[in-house]
Amino acid sequence: MSTLYVDTINEKTSGNGIYIPGHVVQIQSTHKTDTASSSSTSFVDVTGLSVTITPSSSASKILLIASVSLGYTSSGFAYFRLMRDSTVIDEADTASNRPSVSGQNYDANEGMAGKQVTHFLDSPATTSAVTYKVQIKSGLSGYNVYVNRSHRDNDTSDYDPRFASSITVMEIGG
Repeated sequence: MSTLYVDTINEKTSGNGIYIPGHVVQIQSTHKTDTASSSSTSFVDVTGLSVTITPSSSASKILLIASVSLGYTSSGFAYFRLMRDSTVIDEADTASNRPSVSGQNYDANEGMAGKQVTHFLDSPATTSAVTYKVQIKSGLSGYNVYVNRSHRDNDTSDYDPRFASSITVMEIGG
């Protein structure tokens, strides 16, 4: 058995880095601390909840971790889904008219918020920049979905804290 000792490892070509399959090559992250809302029953982007990464190899995988805080008008549903550019990722097969989503929050009557966390291992198969983002929609017409706050958003209630949401993406060498 041999042991290799080195003081310095230099890249053969500047800017290419040292690429080791199965290891984290790079990490990008965003953290949303302000609030957002929508009454749309179609999915819409959440401003400030997207992150762009440029894979160093088309064989790389991207591990995405999304933590999304959702509130909803009382007695309703808030949905979110994950996107890579304009492609939906992390969703189930469709079944009849049931929605296919990455996550949801349901509130029977209080309009409270909750945090949903999801992980997804993506294979974008490119060395071009890709953007991962969260989209939200309301489950019922005329009702609102909120990011990082409850429906009431009341200063006098212990049921209405503010939250933060985030997306972290890690390139895993392929």
